[in-house]
Amino acid sequence: MAFEFTSSEFKQNEAIPKQYTCDGSDISVPLSWKNAPEGSKSFALIADDPDAPRGTWVHWVLYDLPADVRELSAAIGREESLQNGAKQGKNDFEKIGYGGPCPPSGSAHRYYFKLYALDQMTGLQSKATKQQLLDAMKGHVLAEAQLIGTYKR
Repeated sequence: MAFEFTSSEFKQNEAIPKQYTCDGSDISVPLSWKNAPEGSKSFALIADDPDAPRGTWVHWVLYDLPADVRELSAAIGREESLQNGAKQGKNDFEKIGYGGPCPPSGSAHRYYFKLYALDQMTGLQSKATKQQLLDAMKGHVLAEAQLIGTYKR
C-alpha cells in the first residue's frame, strides 16, 4: 500500500480554503496520513510555494513528529515545540510554524505539502530552516508523500 497524505479541507490540486491563508485566519491546514513504511521513526513536513516571484517560498517546516502520529489538526500553534515533541522550523516569513498562502494577485500558485517518513529523529533543535532539515534527512528518508493545493488572490 502506498504512503498516503491527505487533507479533509482540500483534495489534490484543488483550492486551499481561504481560512488557511493570509486572507483568512492564517491557521494551518488539517493533514493526515496512512500506510507509513515499516521502520518509520519520525515524520517531517515541508510546505512551500515554487511559484513565488523570487523563487520557492517556504511556508512551514515541521519535524521530529513521533512515528505514532498520523494527523495534524487545523490551527497548530506557532510554538517552537509541540506537545507531542515535534519541532517547528523557521519559514520564509521569518516566523516559527505555519504561514499560509499569500501570493501576489494574479494566477494561482501551487502549494506543495511534502511529508517524509524517516528512519530516525533528525536531532535538530527547533527553528531549523528547510535546508537544514533537508540536510539532516539525507540518507534517512524511507518514503515521501505529497499533497498539492492551490490559491489565487
